[in-house]
Amino acid sequence: MALRFSDSVNAIKGSDTGEILKLISQPDMISFAGGLPAEESFPADEIGKAVDIVLKSNPGKALQYGPSLGHEPLRASIAARMNRIVKTKYTADNVMVTNGSQQALDILCRVFCNKGDTVIVEQPSYLGAITAFDLTGVNYIEIPGDGKGMIISELEKALATHDVKLIYIVTDFQNPTGITWTAERREALMRVADKYEVPIIEDNPYGELRYEGEYLPSLTAFDTKGLVCSLGTFSKTFAPGMRLGWIAAQPKVIEKCDLLKQNMDLSTPPFVQYVAQAWLENFDFDGHVQKIKDLYRQRRDIMLKLMDEQFPKEVTYTRPEGGLFIWVTLPEYMNARELFKQCVAKKVAFVPGELFFASPGHANYFRLNYSYNDEAVIREGIGRIADVLKANLR
Repeated sequence: MALRFSDSVNAIKGSDTGEILKLISQPDMISFAGGLPAEESFPADEIGKAVDIVLKSNPGKALQYGPSLGHEPLRASIAARMNRIVKTKYTADNVMVTNGSQQALDILCRVFCNKGDTVIVEQPSYLGAITAFDLTGVNYIEIPGDGKGMIISELEKALATHDVKLIYIVTDFQNPTGITWTAERREALMRVADKYEVPIIEDNPYGELRYEGEYLPSLTAFDTKGLVCSLGTFSKTFAPGMRLGWIAAQPKVIEKCDLLKQNMDLSTPPFVQYVAQAWLENFDFDGHVQKIKDLYRQRRDIMLKLMDEQFPKEVTYTRPEGGLFIWVTLPEYMNARELFKQCVAKKVAFVPGELFFASPGHANYFRLNYSYNDEAVIREGIGRIADVLKANLR
């Protein structure tokens, strides 16, 4: 008997992201493609001690089914940290723990959008958000930026002419560009969003990884109508294998998210949440984050210095103040996908930029990650990419 699949599954478009991942997993491949934290930054010994604490102090609760909203002490810790760093005013009641922020994206799109609804995203935008939203079957309007955030006049034009159900942005060290919204642009965004009463997902997976300057306030600092849903994750500051993210929003939004969460997976694994909370209570999270920042700052500086020295002057790129990524703009006659093939032949890889757009085209961009590889690997890999770029100049 032939299997019959659902319309929603059949509607999922195949992508060549999987093929790219296969290529970059080849032996001896230098990969600047993944958004991976450095494995040496994971606090493995401390996590082991946190596991021992949990199993000795509260094994029954940690190994039992748990509440769909998440472990209440962990939710309170998340709220307190957000309040301290990005000036929110959350409590545990504003927070739901998720299986990474990727699940949070899926949940929020389902909460606010129906099939065929319109979502505004940045141009370019986070690939994982686009793929998550695609499952709901939404349409997109892309709003360009200018290095300070979305161009607000373009955003307001779209809101005035379309029935927009949701806005999605990454405010700090955006994936893929690495840019950060200025405080002034955040305030301007919220004035427009309040006017049209459109909810906003403020995705902030990289916000703690600031290497220069001061932390900027969350959009909630300018939110007068409870429109902002803030996403966060421990993947970049703790360990991505823990799969711990969260949604922070008004209680009425959290209530709707909780209904979906209950019917998706009952809860994020309580054991992992208990371990994370034990780690937060018994070890120095601020000190750990500072070590990560020192490491990544050094790797960013090395990569940018090598690019300055070796890339052709016709190639430009962002200079992020934090996060994990550098966004490269090629001359318009160059095609990043073709260069990707040439680079893979030299055993070095990046992500072609067209994957980060909701619309076709945009062939002359690519994204580099600097967090994962050590200095020697960065030097070798950037040299190989530079050779390919020079060989393709006109």
